[in-house]
Amino acid sequence: MNILIDKLPCSVIVDNIDTEIVSDFRTSILFEQLMKDNSVNDDAKIELALNLYFPKQYIINTVDAVNKIIWFYSGGKDIKDSGSKSSNSSKNVNIYDFDQDADYIYAAFMEQYKIDLADIDYLHWWKFKSLFYGLNKDIQLSKIMFYRSIELTDDMTKNERKFYRDMKRLYAIEDMRSEEEKEQDFNDCLAGMF
Repeated sequence: MNILIDKLPCSVIVDNIDTEIVSDFRTSILFEQLMKDNSVNDDAKIELALNLYFPKQYIINTVDAVNKIIWFYSGGKDIKDSGSKSSNSSKNVNIYDFDQDADYIYAAFMEQYKIDLADIDYLHWWKFKSLFYGLNKDIQLSKIMFYRSIELTDDMTKNERKFYRDMKRLYAIEDMRSEEEKEQDFNDCLAGMF
């Protein structure tokens, strides 16, 4: 789908039925936060996601509904396409967090677009994403995301590496994994080395 020429969807076809989907940006932010929450098991995540996007519907075909949620969340891209993009990247770095960066996101939208995200009644998720991705590089949030994403290389001077290392520490996204998950990830990493 193309945001410039196609009408933005407020419904999806679930099990051959045109089904209203909650398309406001807040719902998809909650969905992203839910998917990152390691304290919620997968079955509960599915149920909560269905309640977020389809609060007024009784969904029979949950597999189809979840596929439609993922399609909607990804901006109308095929599930296969959105999955292959991230798997091809050598380093999948998370450069923003809707909880931790809420103030910066709010300020960025006010500064650049004069959109008050706290007071706006409705903004379609796809519009929000487009505006988010289009933030100017001189906006503080964009600078923070740059600091988080920059790779420290030998090409940099000692002062540049120190500056970017300090910025990465200052603006680091909190690790939400439990101690057990951190230990398991560490062990998995070690196992992969041998």
